[in-house]
Amino acid sequence: MKNIIEIKNLKKYFGEIKAVDDISFSVKQGSLFAFLGINGAGKSTTINIICGDYIKDEGSVIIDDLDIDTHINVIKPKLGVVYQDSVLDKQLTVKENLEYKASLYGIKGAEFKERLEKINQLLKIETLLNRTVGKLSGGQRRRVDIARAIIHRPQILILDEPTTGLDPQTRSMVWKAIDTLRKNDKITIFLTTHYMEEAVDADSVVILDSGKIVATGTPLQLKNKYTGDYIRLYNAKESDVKKLGKKYEVMTDCYKVQVKNIAEATELILKYPKMFNDYEVTKGNLDDVFLAVTGKNLTEGEINE
Repeated sequence: MKNIIEIKNLKKYFGEIKAVDDISFSVKQGSLFAFLGINGAGKSTTINIICGDYIKDEGSVIIDDLDIDTHINVIKPKLGVVYQDSVLDKQLTVKENLEYKASLYGIKGAEFKERLEKINQLLKIETLLNRTVGKLSGGQRRRVDIARAIIHRPQILILDEPTTGLDPQTRSMVWKAIDTLRKNDKITIFLTTHYMEEAVDADSVVILDSGKIVATGTPLQLKNKYTGDYIRLYNAKESDVKKLGKKYEVMTDCYKVQVKNIAEATELILKYPKMFNDYEVTKGNLDDVFLAVTGKNLTEGEINE
């Protein structure tokens, strides 16, 4: 599988602010790629460079074997982008918004009708077509944002915080549509998100902090490298938990004890059987990875990129 995105030594500074500070990574064609970091880490700046909205200071960006410095007009039709903030015209109907975007790529008449029918099946927007965008709910507008981004059949779909603020049902619908696009149309998904569960199934993950890459790998590789396993002890006394000699955290209904692996957990259970009447052993997750490599929670930070 070839790299559809290759970024090497990319830099973008705004005065003394190093928004993107010498980063390199690649994205495989047809993969789900998760690009994680708090607000201000450099995610949106990188996306704006890929899309040709910002001019990089240094480095190279290759999209589908084409250099953005010389082929940006050829690259742009290969991209579909769902920005954090909707770019839909609120005064127009949903259909008018989609017709306008499609016309920019020469998609009109019967071709537009056929494309719209497929998108209706995917995103369930048929009942919204004649409504003005300004009267849609947040979840409805998000589905239309995605429809707009894929109307021209892009090879890469960039999703910048696509489900922030959506209710669970709408988030589930959005992700079902995204998964279908990957499977049926072989679209590469470039995702930024604050919901770590959305990155769990990613083929590869890059974590940014202050413009630099601080970790990269598959979710499993990152969890194995940066986190251990945890024992959740219920109905235990803190004085007993201290006897384990392990780092622990006081939770609402239990004590979360950190161990290296299942083997170490087993040793503790055998050594202190009376303490382990009610417990479970769980693996570290991507939230734990993010905290380990950045010292921050993913939802921290309000800096605009």
